[in-house]
Amino acid sequence: MEHLFLLLVWLGTGDGRYLSSNDMYFRSIDRCNYFAAEVSRRFGSAPDIRYNHPDDQVTAYCVPKYVDTSKVRVY
Repeated sequence: MEHLFLLLVWLGTGDGRYLSSNDMYFRSIDRCNYFAAEVSRRFGSAPDIRYNHPDDQVTAYCVPKYVDTSKVRVY
């Protein structure tokens, strides 16, 4: 068992919001936060975020978890 950082990735807004990913574990909070920032970065042709559909919103953050490292992949 070891304390790791779990990257949670949410898609959408409001009642349409759902957990897209919850299986990426990192030993380093810095590494986890790096990937949280990268997966939530927006690219596209719309010049302003106001033109993006609410379902396209991405929220990603890291939370500490105490897990069995023999049962999960650690990055």
